[in-house]
Amino acid sequence: MKRLGHEFVESCRIAYAQIAANRTRSALTALGVIIGIVAVTLMGTAIGGIETGFNNSMALLGDDILYVSKVPWTRNDEDWHYRNRRDIKADYADRLQTIIDATPRSQLLRAVPSVNTFKNVLRGDYQVSAVFTLGTTDAYQDITQIDFKEGRFFDSIESRGARNVCVLGYDVANALFPAGSPLDQLVRIGGQNFKVVGVFARQGSFLGLFSWDNQVVLPISAFKRYFKNKDTDTDVRMKVRDKEELEAAKFELIGYVRRLRGLLPDQEDDFAINAQESFRGTLGVVKTGIAIAGLFITGLALFVGAIGIMNITFVSVKERTKEIGTRKALGARRRTILLQFLIEAVAICVLGGLLGIGVSWLLFQGIGVAFPSFPIQFSFALVLLGLTISVLTGVLSGFAPAWSASRLDPVIALRYE
Repeated sequence: MKRLGHEFVESCRIAYAQIAANRTRSALTALGVIIGIVAVTLMGTAIGGIETGFNNSMALLGDDILYVSKVPWTRNDEDWHYRNRRDIKADYADRLQTIIDATPRSQLLRAVPSVNTFKNVLRGDYQVSAVFTLGTTDAYQDITQIDFKEGRFFDSIESRGARNVCVLGYDVANALFPAGSPLDQLVRIGGQNFKVVGVFARQGSFLGLFSWDNQVVLPISAFKRYFKNKDTDTDVRMKVRDKEELEAAKFELIGYVRRLRGLLPDQEDDFAINAQESFRGTLGVVKTGIAIAGLFITGLALFVGAIGIMNITFVSVKERTKEIGTRKALGARRRTILLQFLIEAVAICVLGGLLGIGVSWLLFQGIGVAFPSFPIQFSFALVLLGLTISVLTGVLSGFAPAWSASRLDPVIALRYE
């Protein structure tokens, strides 16, 4: 064991000397490995970032909320028959709540109506266009985790009384009130004055497509008074008692909505029950696509790099044939020669891996500056994966030339010119 350790240390010293003596050749040889490691770390970070961003977005929808809607969230645009469905009515929420309260051991807890559209919001010379405008009741705060930058949500009296009050999203408040507090100030929404009673804390975006900070929430009764038209969408949000029993709650809710819609047993549902899980199938397709593309690029780069390292190692064996013969004549074992060239190949790959990880880290820093909202993660697991791939590439590409070097006949090797 002691002798093997000495041989390993000596092989590392020789590998370092050879790489230092052929810096340019070693760097070019490691280029394929560098590209491969950059590709695999970028792929891992992209998948991790998408997963984190998706989970953050889903948390805003609520993992214990079911949405009674006219159409499925993940519908195909070609499914034109959804247009003929009857609209969801806001009063379904009260009727569903009555059924739930009268049902022992119901999996459902609280029904809240919501109706939405897009409106321009103004304050003096300031304007924010196409703001997501949501009408709901004061019970909205019971089913959603709401944090406020300042102020509050509207209360039951303001909700039932159709008061012209509203809560602004973080970005809307900053755009309309760049200096000073918006509380108790008036804003115009769709041509009507509303008093600001609260401002949401920053919430971020949904899948990078929709910003929760670009919204305004007001009582549904006031919304229906001013904005009820064909461009609005209505749904009922249902909070379940136990998110672990979400599927059972979904089937219970389907039965209640069918009753409200007057559907016969042989009739299909003319509504949809949506939940955040509806998007996970889409996420899986995206992640699979990224993984396939990343693995293809990684495999191609590492294959080219491995071929290059194998060729250079064969060249190194030819150049040092006399040295090999001399060492064998002096008593060097086959494993010593094998270990020497194998360590050289692995060392070049590890060097390429470290450089690739360094390049990836710099790219991640650039992405973080350019896209601060994208949840990138440069984890220790990615570093470990990159180094592991580098070592395996070195072993696989260097074994054949190292084996041929170890099998050389010392007499023939000494006579090699």
